[in-house]
Amino acid sequence: MLVKLRRFFLEIIGALLLGLAAAWLTTSGRGSWFSGWQIEWSPRWLDIKTFFLSIVLEAIPFVLLGVFFSAFIQTFVTEEQVRRWTPKHPLVALPFGALLGFLFPVCECAIIPVVRRLIQKGMPLHVGIVFLLAGPIVNPVVLSSTYIAFARQPDLAFHRGAAAFLVAIIIGILVLLFVRKNPLRLGMDSQNCHEEAHTEAMRGKLSATFSHAIDEFFDMGKYLLLGAFISALLQVYVSRETLVEIGQTPVASHLVMMGMAYLFSLCSEADAFIAASFSNSFHSSSLLAFLVFGPMLDMKTTLMLFSTFRFGFVVKLVAIVTVLVLSVTMLWPV
Repeated sequence: MLVKLRRFFLEIIGALLLGLAAAWLTTSGRGSWFSGWQIEWSPRWLDIKTFFLSIVLEAIPFVLLGVFFSAFIQTFVTEEQVRRWTPKHPLVALPFGALLGFLFPVCECAIIPVVRRLIQKGMPLHVGIVFLLAGPIVNPVVLSSTYIAFARQPDLAFHRGAAAFLVAIIIGILVLLFVRKNPLRLGMDSQNCHEEAHTEAMRGKLSATFSHAIDEFFDMGKYLLLGAFISALLQVYVSRETLVEIGQTPVASHLVMMGMAYLFSLCSEADAFIAASFSNSFHSSSLLAFLVFGPMLDMKTTLMLFSTFRFGFVVKLVAIVTVLVLSVTMLWPV
C-alpha cells in the first residue's frame, strides 16, 4: 500500500511538473493567466526558457528511444532467458554483466527492478551489481547520445563507457570476494513478476509494450524537466567565474559535478546534454565524473536501492561507488 501511495504521489508531482513546464513554454514575454492576472517575464527568465527548451528538445529523442527499448525488453524477454545466457565462470561473467547493456539498453530509471528480478531468478549477485552500475552507461543509446551532445569532444563517449566499465568491474570483484549473504530485502519474491506477466499476456504484447513505454516516459520526463530547469537556472544566475572558483582544485571540481549529477537525478539517455552545457566551466575529467556517477548513483536510484537491498549493503555500495568514480575519473587521461 505504501509503495502504491508513493508511486501515485510521484506520478501526481510528475504530471504537475509537465503541466507547468508546458504552460511556461507556451507563454511569451508577457503571459495572461487566471482572471486577467499578468506575468511579466524578466529578460533573465526568458534566457532560462531558452536554455531549458534547447536542452529538452535535444534530449527528448533519446529518451523516447530508450523507453521503447526498455518497454520492448520488459515485455518480450524473460529473466529465465537472460539467466541461461549468463556465463558460469565469474571472470567471464563480470565483463558479460558490464556489456549486458548492449543487449538490454535500459536506463537507471528501470534497471533496479530488472536486476532484482534477475537475481531472484538465479543470476549471481556480483553479475547483477555490475549490470546495475554499467548497464545505464555502457549501452548504444547512452553512448550515441553522449557522442551527439559532445560533438566537439566525440571521444568523451568512449571515455565514459570505458571508465564506467572499469568502475563496475572493480565493484563486481569486491562483491564477489566480500559479500556472502543475499542482500535483497525480505519479502522480495517473484509473485508480482508472474502476476504482471500474466496480465500482459491477457492484454496483448503490443499493448503492454506501449503501456510500459508511456509510463516510463512520463516517469523519466519529470526528472529530465527538473534537471534541465536547474541547469538553465545555474547557467543564467550563477556566473561561469563562480563555478570555476568553486571547482578550482581537481578534487573540488569533481565533487561539484558529482554532487550535481546526484541532485539532478537525470536519465542516462539525457544527462550528456546537461553535462555539455557546463563544458566551458569545468575540465573534461570533471564532466566525465558527472557522466559516470549520475547513472550509477543519484537521488532517485538511492531511494530505489534502499527499497530493494538491505540498508548496510546500500550504504557500502554508495561509499564504494563514490570513492571509485572520484578516483578513476581524476586519474583518467581525458
